[in-house]
Amino acid sequence: MAGMKNTAPSSSTVNVYGIPNCDTVKKARTWLTDQGVEVQFHDFKKQGVPADLLPGWLAAIGWETLVNRKGTTWRKLDETTRAAVVDDASATALMLANPSVIKRPVVVWADGAVSVGFTAEAFAGRV
Repeated sequence: MAGMKNTAPSSSTVNVYGIPNCDTVKKARTWLTDQGVEVQFHDFKKQGVPADLLPGWLAAIGWETLVNRKGTTWRKLDETTRAAVVDDASATALMLANPSVIKRPVVVWADGAVSVGFTAEAFAGRV
């Protein structure tokens, strides 16, 4: 799991951002629920990317981690568009226009820490 910041465990609500049919998002949500963690899910497809939260995510983990450059959405972008993603501002514009390019899930933990991706081992250190 990339971009972990802070490590204090908490049993409060965890906010999970992503796309419901994404296998990694499904695994993360299931794992958290199985651990008794209350999950608040934000669906990028239905609710959009929370533009007000992007600056905090970028500050916590960086655009290089947040933009999934290995995924199908990235590969489908034309070379000019991909080459233009060079900083927070250009990555923000891309993520707002193409939510599927965001690596998933983005998790905002109860203590405000932000992480991206899922592994049971990394999540176990959080709950």
